[in-house]
Amino acid sequence: MELIDEYQPGSFFFATPDHTLLAGDPRQVFSEKDTFALADQVSAALTEHGGLAVGALPYDNTGEAHVLLPRTALWGGPAKPGPQPPFLPGYRVSNDPAPAEYERQVAQALPVLRRGDLQKVVLARTLLLELDAPLDMRRMLANLTAMNTHGYTFAAPLPLGTTLVSASPEMLVRRTGSTFMSRPLAGSQPRGTDPAQDRANAQALLASKKDHDEHRYVVEAEVAALRPFCRRLSVPGAPTLVSTPSMWHLCTPITGELIDPSVTALTLAAALHPTPAVCGSPTPAAREAIAQIESFDRGFYTGAVGWVDADGDGEWAVAIRSAEVTEQSLRLYAGAGIVQASSPPLELAETSAKFQTLLRGMGLDLTL
Repeated sequence: MELIDEYQPGSFFFATPDHTLLAGDPRQVFSEKDTFALADQVSAALTEHGGLAVGALPYDNTGEAHVLLPRTALWGGPAKPGPQPPFLPGYRVSNDPAPAEYERQVAQALPVLRRGDLQKVVLARTLLLELDAPLDMRRMLANLTAMNTHGYTFAAPLPLGTTLVSASPEMLVRRTGSTFMSRPLAGSQPRGTDPAQDRANAQALLASKKDHDEHRYVVEAEVAALRPFCRRLSVPGAPTLVSTPSMWHLCTPITGELIDPSVTALTLAAALHPTPAVCGSPTPAAREAIAQIESFDRGFYTGAVGWVDADGDGEWAVAIRSAEVTEQSLRLYAGAGIVQASSPPLELAETSAKFQTLLRGMGLDLTL
């Protein structure tokens, strides 16, 4: 039996390359802006009740986390659902911002980057699909899980009855005993439409100074955030390529050994989040630029979703390739890392390619 077949709206579903988790019926809900305080509260509750906690951290510390202590938690092996046929009823599509306005926003950021006030800023846009009939969430999750076998597919309940759905390629952090791993992704190219173009795009990404600079800012920030916790930290000298059905990314696996075994997966997630991969560098200046330029509230997009247990082990993924879902609407999000060498039309094209992950999960092929 696939756990995805048991999914009900309001449940927490989390599929990784190694296992699947389905949890529900919360006994306690944690809402806290300070993520380190949140980690302490959750640890205290798990010490009392055992089991695990699941939930979502918002993009910005002006928002409150939504973390649950479920009464039921079922584990399974890697999800292997069969792909489902297209299932969307009639729908209407709108952009926020419009494509031309997004290019203008990227252009607005470039002088700030060239002055040196910022090294990188991540700018996002949204796509709203309003449906004529209720969405079949289980079928959508089955499609996304079948497509995203090397990543993290999840549905996390949010306040006010919405759900964050994602087919994310990016692990924020995984802790097992005294060791942990983080796999930051930054620097991207769309997949090619044929094998030759696909190989050319991958090689172009490997050769791109702009993308390597963007990636380096993320790795340096993660190392600085993790080092205080570490007895040992291992960082490869150069990134490797990883792929999703729609994108190529640069990736650097970071591994380490903890000094203090009481440091939990949620504590590590709090220390890392948000990384420059989803915000920018330096973080305070990037946050300010995003608040000034973006026209919408990100909410839990580019936040983190995952679980932590009573031993402190757990796994948290970055909430990208995601949508906030209601019964008859989906607001999709996609962003791009902007650096000095960025081109507004190319960054728009990158966000369009990133939208395709969720659109394909719904059986859609839209030109954006």
